[in-house]
Amino acid sequence: MTSESDQDRKSTVVPQVAALAKMVAKLRAENERLERLASTTAVLERAKGVVMAQTGCSSAAAYAELTQRARTGGRTLAEECWIALGEIPRGRFVPTARRPPESQDGSPPERSSPDGSPHDASPPDGSPPEGSVFDSARYTRHSTPRAAGRRSRTEADLLSGLGEALAGVTGTQELAERLLDNLAGPPVQADAVMIFLASADGTLELGGHAGTGAATAAQWRSVPPVSGIAALDVVRTGEPVWMEDVAEAARQYHLIGESAQRWPTRAWLPVTNGETVTAALGVLRTVGTPFGPGLRELLHRVAQLCAGSLHMCDGSSAPPPGRDAELVQAVFDALPGPAALLTPLRSPAGEVEDFRIDAAAPHSVDVAGRHGHQLVSLRVLECYPTMAGSPAWHGFLGTLETGRPYESGPLPYEEVVAGVRRLSTYSVRAARLGNRLVVTWVGHDPADRQQELLADLQRLGNLGWTDWNLVTDTITWSPQVYAIFDRDRALGPMTLEELPGRLLPEDLPAFARAVQSLLGDGTPVDHPFRCMTATGVKHLRLVAEAVQDAHGTPVEVRGFVQDLTAQRRAELALLESQQAVLAQRGVLQAERTVAARLQHALLPHPGRSLGLADLQVNVAYLPSHDDLNVGGDWYSAVEMPDGCVLFAVGDVAGHGIDAVATMAQLRFTAKGMVFTGSSLTGALHRLNTLLLHTHETHATATLVLGRYDPADRCLTWAQAGHLPPLLVRRGKTELLTPPEGILLGATLRPSFGEAACRLEPGDHLLLYTDGLVERPGEHLDVGFGRLADAAGTEYAKGGTGSLDALLTRLLPDEQLDDVCLLDVHLPPEGGGCGAGPSGAGSGAGPSAGAQR
Repeated sequence: MTSESDQDRKSTVVPQVAALAKMVAKLRAENERLERLASTTAVLERAKGVVMAQTGCSSAAAYAELTQRARTGGRTLAEECWIALGEIPRGRFVPTARRPPESQDGSPPERSSPDGSPHDASPPDGSPPEGSVFDSARYTRHSTPRAAGRRSRTEADLLSGLGEALAGVTGTQELAERLLDNLAGPPVQADAVMIFLASADGTLELGGHAGTGAATAAQWRSVPPVSGIAALDVVRTGEPVWMEDVAEAARQYHLIGESAQRWPTRAWLPVTNGETVTAALGVLRTVGTPFGPGLRELLHRVAQLCAGSLHMCDGSSAPPPGRDAELVQAVFDALPGPAALLTPLRSPAGEVEDFRIDAAAPHSVDVAGRHGHQLVSLRVLECYPTMAGSPAWHGFLGTLETGRPYESGPLPYEEVVAGVRRLSTYSVRAARLGNRLVVTWVGHDPADRQQELLADLQRLGNLGWTDWNLVTDTITWSPQVYAIFDRDRALGPMTLEELPGRLLPEDLPAFARAVQSLLGDGTPVDHPFRCMTATGVKHLRLVAEAVQDAHGTPVEVRGFVQDLTAQRRAELALLESQQAVLAQRGVLQAERTVAARLQHALLPHPGRSLGLADLQVNVAYLPSHDDLNVGGDWYSAVEMPDGCVLFAVGDVAGHGIDAVATMAQLRFTAKGMVFTGSSLTGALHRLNTLLLHTHETHATATLVLGRYDPADRCLTWAQAGHLPPLLVRRGKTELLTPPEGILLGATLRPSFGEAACRLEPGDHLLLYTDGLVERPGEHLDVGFGRLADAAGTEYAKGGTGSLDALLTRLLPDEQLDDVCLLDVHLPPEGGGCGAGPSGAGSGAGPSAGAQR
């Protein structure tokens, strides 16, 4: 026990209260360390922006310039940043600042842009200059961070400062971070630190690392006892390994890092406890200068300091975590709730003083906000100070002693979060695993449930909240905002100065006006913008408002960012589809106009009945309600030179100009062949050959041809796959039995036949196309029956009837196809034939208007 512990025993203060006070002091120190880190990072980014604005260089070049200036002037990087910002004159000493946080892959900051993307996303002219809309100093209430650090340090100063920094470390990971903080500047200029702990079985376990990146650390988490590993040679021989020629070293050792040139110079030093080498300390540098005698001696003393700190980190009888802790951690990583693997830390008397966290599930969080892997190697009383003496604490001790699992009911737990006292309720369960405890817990607080619902809301809505305290210049993002911007959480929230480099140039002016309105005038904004991310351009929406003080000055900005990329892409796709539809509709409409004009020119509709021989012929042609397509329905009724009358009704498959052209070809060819003496079946054979050999698309068509001889009032007809004519005689209807025939264009060797029908005075013979009887999903016989009923009613007792009335009975409101209908009527004896304007019905030759 230390003298401090003796003092506590002599004091009247309860030991648990004294332990709690120590933990609170540690947490305060940790918070101050994090604050210093955040402020130093902000200083670096602002200094890079100044250099970029002055020289027009990239972010990486600005970092290199600052680093070179610091080395040339013998100053720390933090001091050079303050000089660039104009806060201190050259030559003035300032305290040592923490180095910038490493990137996720461990590369030095100059390899990545300020937004964390793998390429330089800054605009060509760099970050906005001071005084611009995107200069955060215009809006923060105070913008002078605390200065810290010294310009140059002697070896004694460095060792003294390092000793103070390592005095309070509680784990090897923290030890590595403190080492890098103090060795980053001259004279060591370290860029990464690794601490390998020796195990009894000869393997090495990575106890702590800083600057290497998570990927490299995971790759070298455990090193088996094989040859070619510098750290193993250091542990075995107790002698340091100096790697000043990386190419030569690569022939002897397996080098750490994805590239041998990543750290051109490396040093591995033994960390001894008495006569035993307990660890190997690695110092990795991006500078290529060798380790001089003075620097080697300095690093030997640093390793000696590490030996004492490692002894303090593992001052209990608890063994190092080992391989089993890694296996448990792998299981914990897949758990949906909080869990921890605890190793008891005992006093020399064997009493459990605390527990060390050797593994933690991602959802495990302590009162300082650390979660998951950040808790590993920390103490339970450091993370949860009020656990000491609680029922759960005694339950842990009982499980550790007896092996019986401990399971509590809802237990109250009081903690202080951000200075506010908070009472929570948990159910805790502990089970023994070897000489350790596996502890899980479940929260029962409405606030926790609200946090879960809020997280679900942000995830499902793809939005996240953001807050900027203009008094403390502190920016806070919810986890979803990092996902929206594809930003590594280790980089922290994006500053106002970084935003212009991420926005598309055409969106920047409008966004600048929104920023001025929000931060300058305090006006709420709801502004869409586009942002470049690692996965491409995203469409985002910013909704924010400013909280003002009593004088109307903004002191805080609250809002949320929403990812509208999927919605915007859907809108753009819909717009493109609508434009394509409109364009196609215009093409089809133009085609219809041409087809309709062509159809009207080829197939004019008579204004009244036609008198052909002793017949009265009425024609009806109704286009479909589809305003984009013109069908291929057609008809012809013409008196021939020998006094007979030729009737034809046909239907070409398809719509549009092609159908109209085929219709015209069939109509004129059929009339020409019959006029020149061809039989009806002969004409059909030739029309079939015509379709087969003159159309690349192999058009098909149906057709009915009829020749009426007024001498014997006999109609001879043939058909090619067409619907049979309907005869109406004295109010009764009958479908004529069709002769043999197949649609035109279907086969090379069709067979056609003829049939005859003698007309009587008062008869109506209806020739029509399929649009008159067909309905979707309905059998054709139903359509025939509907036509027969309507015609029988309309032409009852031999009346002349009306085609308009007949069509009104038959056609639906939404007519889907063209309809062509011929009513061939033989008037009753003495009733006349309704001759045309030239007296065709009285035996004269056909008039011009009667030829259709």
